[in-house]
Amino acid sequence: MPPIPEFGRVQELIYELQIKQVMSREVATVTPDQSISDLKNLLRVKRISGAPVVENGKLVGIISVEDLIRALSKGEMAASIRDRMTTSLITVNEESTLIEAVRKFAQLGVGRLPVVNDRHELVGIVTGGDINRALLEALGLRYEAEEKHHIVHKNLFEEISSDETSIRLKYAIASKDFGNGGKASSRMKRALETIGVPPEVRRRAAIVSYEAEMNLIIHTTRGGELSVCVSPERLQICTTDAGPGIPDIDKALRPGWSTAPHWICELGFGAGMGLVNMKRCADEMKLESTPDVGTRLEVVIYPQLHT
Repeated sequence: MPPIPEFGRVQELIYELQIKQVMSREVATVTPDQSISDLKNLLRVKRISGAPVVENGKLVGIISVEDLIRALSKGEMAASIRDRMTTSLITVNEESTLIEAVRKFAQLGVGRLPVVNDRHELVGIVTGGDINRALLEALGLRYEAEEKHHIVHKNLFEEISSDETSIRLKYAIASKDFGNGGKASSRMKRALETIGVPPEVRRRAAIVSYEAEMNLIIHTTRGGELSVCVSPERLQICTTDAGPGIPDIDKALRPGWSTAPHWICELGFGAGMGLVNMKRCADEMKLESTPDVGTRLEVVIYPQLHT
C-alpha cells in the first residue's frame, strides 16, 4: 500500500468552510433584455470579464467578454443579451463546502463560479482568490485562538482502565438533505477532538466522514447511517444504506466517475472524487454493494490513537 499522505489544516478547512462564508456577495449582473452595448459599458466600468445574467432573481445565463468581442466584430451592439448569453451554467450551491468549488476549478479550468441557493437564485460569486483569502484568515484565527487559550485535550483512553475500551458514535443521514450536508462529520470531528484523537488522524477521519456523508445524501433514496468506532488501536468509519446500490464498484473507485444526476452536479456535488479521497485517507477500505439492495462502506484508520 502506498504511504498515506499527511493532511494539514488547509485540507481540513477546505472540507469545513462553506462557500457562503467566503464568496463575494456584491455581484455585477445584467438582465436578458439589456443590450450588448449595456454589457460593454458594465465590463468597462467594473473592469470585469463577464457577468451573470439574472431574471426575476434567478440565474439564467452567463455572458463574457468573448461574447462581447464576437458581437462587436459583427456590428451587433444593439442585440439583446438573451440572444448571446450562454445558458449551460456551471454553478455551486452556497451550502457546499470549499472542496466542491476547488474540484470544479481544477476539473473545468474556470477561475470563478456563480453561487446559487436551493431556488437557483444568484447569491454570490466565488473565485480562487476568495478561497485563498478565507483560508489564510481562518488559519490565522485558529492559530491565534490556540495560542491564546492553550487548548489541550487529554487522551480519554489514557484516563480509563479497561481491558477493552471503545467509543461508538452514530449519525442518521437523510437523503437529499443538502442544507445539513457536512454537519454530521463536523459533529464527529468535534467529538474526536474531545476524546483526544491526534490531529492528523482527526483530519483524515473528517475527510472520510464528509465524503461518506455526502454520498449518502446524494446517492441514496432513503438516506442511511454514519457510524464511527474509536479505540486506542484504530478508528473505524462505516456507512450503511438500503439502496439503490453501486452497479460497478471498480468504476466507482475511478477518479471522476460518478452516477450523480445532472441536477446534483449543478448544485456543486457529485464530482466523482469522494471514494477516491476516502481511499487516500484510509489504511484499509472495504466497499460492498448490491444493486437495489444497499451499500456498506468501511474505512479503518491506524496508527494507534494513544500517544
